[in-house]
Amino acid sequence: MSRQEIDNFYLNLSEPNRGCMLSLRSILSNCHPDITQEWKYRLPFFYLKGKMFCYLWMDKKTTHPYIGFTDGGQMEHPSLIQGDRKRMKILLIDPNNDIPLNLLKKVLNEALALRS
Repeated sequence: MSRQEIDNFYLNLSEPNRGCMLSLRSILSNCHPDITQEWKYRLPFFYLKGKMFCYLWMDKKTTHPYIGFTDGGQMEHPSLIQGDRKRMKILLIDPNNDIPLNLLKKVLNEALALRS
């Protein structure tokens, strides 16, 4: 893991995406004691017990941040978007609004339950 590459990824974003992504980073890093952050595929990936769990990226059209869940295809939450992805689903976050913590907790709990 290159800590500098991860930090540079966040610091090179413009506001409001920078603040939103840094908040999401903190939330994801603290949602489970076995979560670690890695630099993979040129983006920040979060691992749970050594296995890919989710990642942060931005939508090409809206430039809004999103969390991509690697087991998203097995998740049923109505706020998740699959689009043309075969395995993953994403949760879009509007950086101009407060992060919907209750929604995010429900989605994270569903994702964590798949790994227990």
